[in-house]
This record gives sequence, C-alpha cells and structure tokens, in this order.
Amino acid sequence: MGLKLLSTGIPGLDKVFGGGLPEYSFNLIAGPPGAGKTTLAHQLTFANASAERPALYFTVLGEPSLKMLRYQQQMGFFDPEKVGTVIRFIDLSREVLAEDPDALLDSIVQHVEQTNPAIVVVDSFRTVTRAYAGGDVELQGFLQRLALHLTSWQVTSFLIGEYSDGELSNNAVFTIADAICWLTQNKERNSIVRKIEVMKMRGQATIPGLHTFRISEQGIHVFPRTMSRLPGAEALPERSRVTMGVPGLDEMLGGGLLTGDATLVAGPSGTGKTAMSIQFTGEGVRHGEPGVLALFEEHPEEFVTRAAEMGFDLEAMMQQDRLRVLYFRPLDLSADEILHEVQQAVVQIGARRLVMDSLNGLELALSPSSREDFRESLYRMVGALTGGGVSVLLTVEVTESFDRINFSPHTVSFMAHNIIFLRYAEIDGELRKVLTVAKMRRSQHSPYLHAYEISSKGLRVAGPLTGYSGILTGVPTPRRPDPAGLPGLTGRERAVLDRVLALGEATAERLTEALGVDPPALSRALARLVDLNYLIAVDEDGKVLYRSVVRPLGQPESE
Repeated sequence: MGLKLLSTGIPGLDKVFGGGLPEYSFNLIAGPPGAGKTTLAHQLTFANASAERPALYFTVLGEPSLKMLRYQQQMGFFDPEKVGTVIRFIDLSREVLAEDPDALLDSIVQHVEQTNPAIVVVDSFRTVTRAYAGGDVELQGFLQRLALHLTSWQVTSFLIGEYSDGELSNNAVFTIADAICWLTQNKERNSIVRKIEVMKMRGQATIPGLHTFRISEQGIHVFPRTMSRLPGAEALPERSRVTMGVPGLDEMLGGGLLTGDATLVAGPSGTGKTAMSIQFTGEGVRHGEPGVLALFEEHPEEFVTRAAEMGFDLEAMMQQDRLRVLYFRPLDLSADEILHEVQQAVVQIGARRLVMDSLNGLELALSPSSREDFRESLYRMVGALTGGGVSVLLTVEVTESFDRINFSPHTVSFMAHNIIFLRYAEIDGELRKVLTVAKMRRSQHSPYLHAYEISSKGLRVAGPLTGYSGILTGVPTPRRPDPAGLPGLTGRERAVLDRVLALGEATAERLTEALGVDPPALSRALARLVDLNYLIAVDEDGKVLYRSVVRPLGQPESE
C-alpha cells in the first residue's frame, strides 16, 4: 500500500515533509510556549477540514476554545464558516481533572464515533500526561489504546504538547508517534527566530535539519533549508555572452559575461559598485532579460532616482513587470527567508539577472543566530539560480589594504565564477579609480589594470595602465621605457597597440569604445603606429581594420 499524502496548507512545510503529511498518521507537535504549536495545528486543520473530511479539535486545561478562537480569527487562514460545522471544538478539562484516563478515552471515542472525523487534534496532550496519576506502564497502556483507536478509525491525528529535550528518551509518546515536529524559539540579543525540525517521520524521506519559519497575519510560513532549482532548468539553452552595460568592460571580459555565471564585484566605498549594478540591471532589461534587485542598504526610492539620472527608468521597468525591486532592512531575518523571497521574485517574472547589493548589508539584516549560516545559505541560493541560467551579480565592500588583496570579508569569493576588483590608486598626485578582472572561469579575459571614471551616466572603462608598476599598492611608480622593446612609442600609443594585439584586429570605433580615448587622440595614435610600422591599415568592405605587425611577447612566429 502506498502512502497518501495530505497537504498541510502551510507554505514550505510540505517540502520539508518530503511532499506532504502521510494520511492516517499519529503525529506529535512539540515545543516550548510561544513557539507556534497551536497556530500550526489550527492552520493545518482549517486547510484540510471540509464537509467530507470534518475535524475534531479537543482542548485540555489550556486556554478556553472561545479565547483561542478570538486570537486565531485574526489569521488569514481562519474561516468562520467552518467553525461549529466542519470543525468542532470540544473541551475535555472535566475528564482530565477527574484523573480518570478511562473516562477521558471514552469521551474521545464517543465524540469521534459520533462525528466520524478525518482529523483529530488534542491540545494540549502534555496536560493529559501531567494530570494522569498512574505510573509509566499505565500511561503507556493508555497511549497504546488511544493510538489503536485513532488508527482503526483511519483519522490523521495530532497531539500538541510542551516537552523538553530531556524527555525524548523516556516518554512513551515519542515512541508511539509516527511523526514528531519540534518547534523552537531562539532569542539572541534583540531578535527572535523560530525554527522547526522533523525529528521523526515514518515512511517518508524528510529534509533534515532546522528550518526557519515566521508567523505573520497570514499564519505560518516555513522556509526550507534547500533551494530547489528554477522551473525549466533541465532544458537550458547553450551559454551565450551577456553585456555588463559598462563601456569598455565587456572587452576586458572577452566579450561579456557568460549566462548563468555568478560575478562578485568587490571594492571599497565609493568605487562604483552600485552604479555598476544599475548598469548591469538596466542593460539586461533593455536586451529583453528581466531582472531582480535585492537591496540591503540604499532605499529603493533613492536607488530609482539615481538610476534615472544615469538614464535608466527603473520605475517604468517595474510597471511593465520586467523588474522587481526587493528591499530588506529588518535585523531579525533569517538567510533562508531572504533567499526564498529572492528566488520567488525570480520565478514570478522569469528574471534572467539578479543583483544583490550588498553582501555586507545582507549580513547586517540577518538575526545574530542566522549569521552563522550566512555562507551556507548564500552558496545554496547562488547554486540554485545560476543552475537555472540566471546571471547573478553580488557586490561586497572591502577595506583597502596595501599589502594584500582581499576580495571579500565573508570568504565567499570561491563561489563566484568571475571577480571584478575595484580600488583606488594615486597616480601623478591624483586619486584615480582602477579595476581589473581578477578571475573568470571558462573564458579568456584582460590581464591588465584599467583606469575608469564615474560620471552621471555611470562607469566607463579607459585603457590599460601599462606605464606604471605597483598599482595595487595604491602608490604606483612610472615604469621606465624599454627602448629595445617598443621604441619611439608614447604610453597612449603602447596602450592602443596592446589592445590591437589582444583583439587581433579592430576598427577605430571599437578601439574608441574599448579604451575610452577621444577619437582625435586615437586617430593620431593610430597614424603614428602605422607610420612606425607597428600596425597596418586594411580596407575591407568600406571599413578600415587595424592589424598588428608585431606579435605579443611569447607568441611564436607563424609559419
């Protein structure tokens, strides 16, 4: 016989259970006061009770049913039409106070036989065992008879109780139960995080470990630790190049990023990480790739205003459902809760690009207890999204260091396919911004350090800084000219020649975009390189292509 699974009606919980709750199972919901046991039982009961599948909810020495319903009716799952019809609330306090287990069992049996329910809840069953004056043998016998009755009636039953960890090994109810759900409420500093663990589940493969859940006006929402792959991830198209939207940067990246890559943009404050995020997102939407922005620092209104100044109308993109902006600032969130909302937004609009700005803000938005799981949760999310073909851009602020390169304070650079490193350098008495592509998997990329500028339109990458050494120290020194190598060339002419060597051949327009040099200055440099026989100009189909006569260092001569 196969197990028929019931949906709990609680978002995320079916996934933790491995698809749902086995029908006719004998379940225990345990945990300390305030953990959400009664809310979970109510939400599950209201989701499954119907005229064909009525429910009985027994209350025992706890809060009266009227008081309980007064609070539960504030929840979004509460349906007043079901109360007293398909869901009946029955008080068993009199039987428990009489300390007569036979009378208690007879009362439960009588109500079940009269109603023929599909769901039975006893809240709180812990009160029954405490009020029972018999020994362990008699108590175990009572539990066995109760379980036998519930099983023979073919009902799905739930016993709710406040238990401690020390009772797991010596309480008969834990042995008899088919499933045990343990709820906890962790308090650290000023934050509270609730978690659920499936400690036991017969006949069902569950997701192990602690899973965060939150209680809102809609009820309980569980955030499983695993991140499922995006729909359609099994039939992904071949990898292609996507533009960064930053002039000159695609050339450094060998033609752009590969789809489904995770890119880490690291640099100190003020180096343009957020501006690059705006260009990456806006350019993606322009090319038909919807995007999601997950913000942890700057308010969305400020972000949208800045983007408008750069020429990107994010407001219109959001109205057309081509962009979703998420804003997280609470200090008691869990990593799985944030990452669940991010993935949900990606699925809803079919996003192909995701920006998280920044990882520093993400860490601060988490509760203290969740920061320990920061890297693990981020790793699972990045794997799920990139595995579904989404291009992910992560920004992180790093502290300037003149003796070593640090890509992230979180040790997360290993999960990035690509790393773009931004920093400051003093050149000729001026504080300049430089960047380099420090890492790029499965693709060739420029090995040079490039200067770049930030204007009202965003970032623009200039030519490589080949005339200096020690740039990463922050205080570079001019490199002495090498007359034997490339005699008679200025620094700009060497940069143009280096770029032509890297590209093989290029038009003046492509070199202008890649190097960020003014067209008149580029024309003069190209003319000099042709005169000195470093380049040749070839007319093909009305376009002038410049090709190098010299070859890169270490490259053999062609036969």
